[in-house]
Amino acid sequence: MSDETPLSHNTLYNTLPEERALRADIYALLAALLRQAPNAELLEWLAELEIERDGTRLAAAWQGLAEAAAATTPEALERAHFRHLVGVIQGEITPYASWYRQGELMEAALVELRQDLKALGIERSEHTRDPEDHLAALCEVMAMLVNTDQREADEHEQGRFFYHHLAPWAASCMGDLAQVDTAFYAALGELGSAFMESEQARLRVAASEAPVRIVEPQP
Repeated sequence: MSDETPLSHNTLYNTLPEERALRADIYALLAALLRQAPNAELLEWLAELEIERDGTRLAAAWQGLAEAAAATTPEALERAHFRHLVGVIQGEITPYASWYRQGELMEAALVELRQDLKALGIERSEHTRDPEDHLAALCEVMAMLVNTDQREADEHEQGRFFYHHLAPWAASCMGDLAQVDTAFYAALGELGSAFMESEQARLRVAASEAPVRIVEPQP
């Protein structure tokens, strides 16, 4: 298990506007918690979050995750993570795009994703055995896209990637996770579902707009 805390102050995207930095951090956090159980440092960080209770579903989901983090241990979550999220046979949830979209692993959704990742210049890490359409990997890609230094063109790229590879299934997967019998992972599923819902609303327009290409008139 890594000792790094995905949302520690050392890893915040300080060069980005606050809202974009927060979105990138949330994607990174979801990816980390889907890949492995949190260590003691991250669990303590989550338990001490101060949530602004503004009446939104997302705020309530953050509060639920913080409360669940305060009531559990890394050891308990190691076992729960394996039971809920690891493997096709052992895991209760199979967090892969091809599984949710085609009912089988390594299907068309993965092929299309690999083509888009290649176009973006993103390669699969040598240190992971998971196919690229694992929900954690897709959240990592979104964190990278949100974290880019550019603005309007990349808002379109975020929307296009999200609507092609996350919108069709990610909220459903997180909703299924929200039904498991471990409070922490149920809270994670609720947070993920609420966040995907908010991203879908945010990126809808950007996904539908093609980037503007300026063509110089011929002499």
